[in-house]
Amino acid sequence: MTKLYYKIGEVCELTGLRPSVLRFWEKEFKQLRPSKSGGGQRFYTEKHLELVRLLMKMLYEEKYTIDGAKKKLKDGTVDDAPSEPCRHDELKAELADILNILNS
Repeated sequence: MTKLYYKIGEVCELTGLRPSVLRFWEKEFKQLRPSKSGGGQRFYTEKHLELVRLLMKMLYEEKYTIDGAKKKLKDGTVDDAPSEPCRHDELKAELADILNILNS
């Protein structure tokens, strides 16, 4: 099921990764920077999920190092690499957070 936003636990369920791995990858890969609510809740988009799956393939299946994966993403030599998330996604996440606050 496609959603606008996924929380870190949902991403972990979909990918089989631990939250600590996702948080580490956020620090290492600038393309993987989910929006955060005022309370620090992460909001991952479909583009983020695509990138996580691509990173899993590169790091776990193709045996790239972190630096090798960074270089490949930076050089644009990955055909199915997702583009940088736009500001529009951040605004949607903030609005979703505001709606959650108003509905509670």
